[in-house]
Formats: sequence, C-alpha cells, structure tokens
Amino acid sequence: MKANDLPETKQPYRPDERTRRIAAVLDAMDELVQQMSEGHTSEFLEIGITMPQAKTLYLVATVGDIRMSALATRLGVTLSTVSGLVDRLVDAGLVSRHDDPADRRQVVVAITSEGASLLERFRELNRRQLGDLIGGLTDRDLVTVAHATTILARAAERLSRQRSTTGAERPTGPPARPPVGRPTRAHSDRVDDPASAAHRAERNRS
Repeated sequence: MKANDLPETKQPYRPDERTRRIAAVLDAMDELVQQMSEGHTSEFLEIGITMPQAKTLYLVATVGDIRMSALATRLGVTLSTVSGLVDRLVDAGLVSRHDDPADRRQVVVAITSEGASLLERFRELNRRQLGDLIGGLTDRDLVTVAHATTILARAAERLSRQRSTTGAERPTGPPARPPVGRPTRAHSDRVDDPASAAHRAERNRS
C-alpha cells in the first residue's frame, strides 16, 4: 500500500472493523516473517540448529541467566521439552548450564560467547535482508514504512513500560549475570525446577 493510498480515518473504527484491520496487519506480518525466515534456511542447516533451538537461544540472550522452569514458562513448553532443547544447545556450545549459587537444587542456563556470536551473525543477516527489501521501495513507500515502524517502536516501548509498572516478569531474587555481549535486562522469577534435578540425576548416573 502506498502512502497516497492510505485511508484517512476521521472517526474511530467500530470494534468489528478495528478487529478486522488488526487481523489483516497480523496476517501481513506473518507473511513477511515467513518470507524473511526462508533466507535463514541455509544458515540453520549449516550449523544444525532448529527454529525452536534458535528461539530458546534468543530468549536466553535477552533475559540473561535463567532457570529451566522459568525458561519453559516463557517459551510456553513443558519442562521436559525445554530440557531437551537446552541439552542440544549445550552440546553445540551455544549455552552453558550451571548450578544456581543461591539454590544448588536449581540449574541456570546462560548464553556462551559462541551463542552470542551466532545471534550477532543472524542479526547481520536480518539487517542485510531487510536492507535489500527496503532498498527496493519507492521514496513514497519508504516514507510510509518509516512512519509505520516508528509507530510500532513507540507502541512496543509503551507496552514495556506498562509491564514494568505492573511488575510483570519482574524478578524476586538478586539479579543474575547478564549474557555475554548484551545489556543488563530484567530476569525472570526463579522457582523450583524438577526437570533440572532430573537432568543432574541422569548426568550423575552417566
């Protein structure tokens, strides 16, 4: 859609119309992400990392050192599933796993320098792909995209402030060590992790 094709809205949308437009934006963004992710296929195959593993790695890099149970909660998967994901990332040298000094029964996952380097590699790839995509836009469309992304960035900032104000995902314990090469962020709440205990028991038997 070009800038001069954008509809002017003098009155707020009706609830049903607003819902329809939000769904249309989400569908368009899903399509964009899908098309962009196809460019990562060879990169993932080259290093043998899957999309679920990449998602786990991104999350660990963002929040910093995190317990397995908290990681499972944020990813929306079971403890056994996240334990398997972490096992494979540890084997690849992308994350490390260590006992929590505050509670030896807990296992904490942290990104390694190799993991941080891999994420930087993907960021550079994303930037190149986006640069090629945006570079093909007309001047008028470029203005529209710049305006839209600015709006989204401000909305994301407001949402982040709201979550901070309400205490969502706010840590209750002491701050953990931040990931390699990343700024300090808030860390997740830490709770007992039976999957971590099971992993250590299996490790001891072997």
